[in-house]
Amino acid sequence: MTKLLADVGGTNARLALARDGGVDRDSIIRYRDRDHASFGQVLQAYLQAQGQPRLDAVCIAVAGPVSGGQARMTNRDWQISESGLARMTGAPRVRLINDLMALGYASASLPATGQAVLRPAPADRARNGQSLVVGVGTGLNVCAVQRAPDGRIVCREAEEGHTRLPANIAQALADRIGADALRGFSSTEETFAGRGLERLHRCLHGGSAIGARALSEAAEAGEAEATATLDLLSDLFGLLLREYALRFMPLDGLWLAGSVARSLTSRADRIAAAFLSQPQMRHIPQDTPLLVIRDDMAALNGCLVALT
Repeated sequence: MTKLLADVGGTNARLALARDGGVDRDSIIRYRDRDHASFGQVLQAYLQAQGQPRLDAVCIAVAGPVSGGQARMTNRDWQISESGLARMTGAPRVRLINDLMALGYASASLPATGQAVLRPAPADRARNGQSLVVGVGTGLNVCAVQRAPDGRIVCREAEEGHTRLPANIAQALADRIGADALRGFSSTEETFAGRGLERLHRCLHGGSAIGARALSEAAEAGEAEATATLDLLSDLFGLLLREYALRFMPLDGLWLAGSVARSLTSRADRIAAAFLSQPQMRHIPQDTPLLVIRDDMAALNGCLVALT
């Protein structure tokens, strides 16, 4: 059986085929979203490159909400539907899911090489079968994951990035950049995702725009202003994760994913200090391990899990 899998983010789309129960690494192709007018164009190009294979099933993970078998990308003017995918691929079974749900499915069975521990939790604490994936890159979103007693995995869709910034984080940010500048950081995505990081750096230090990747590279090279920006974002990110720990109680693990989140993991001590900084209900974050998804194949593997 041959299955088509795709991870469609706000910047890139990556497609692959799965055969014999696993992802065929040789079939993976990455496409830049901006080079195509629609996901349909990406899909046609990929199927042609693969010799128009006969497909038994399709699962597409997209960076945007999915409802009634239809999705609209959050950061790109693309619309994707299960019915349209079925027509284009001829597959008898099609599933469209949010990209964080794909990571949620994948988190339950990540290989040791595909993960890292930022902060372990006490080994003697009880677990509750609940975990949370927090993805921060071009956008921001979360996926709550529940492992049932029979081993079945249930993933919950959300659009957390468009919620309002928590009051304590907004106040801490206003103290550094001023109340007037805070208007550009009203949602969690506007604050923590790639464009928010760029905006934060300009508010702190002025100058021309610098991309999130370049900012991270400058900090690694010891550039003082870039270091200060990432230090502040790490402190705020730890506070955000503390809010998520109380909201979702992911005692099986709070997983970080996405380019911006991974760029902050070198500041694990700062994140952990902010994560544990509030005395109220401190035992919940204390008992929550912080982990990182490092497997670039995770979303594609999650799509395969979602089909099986």
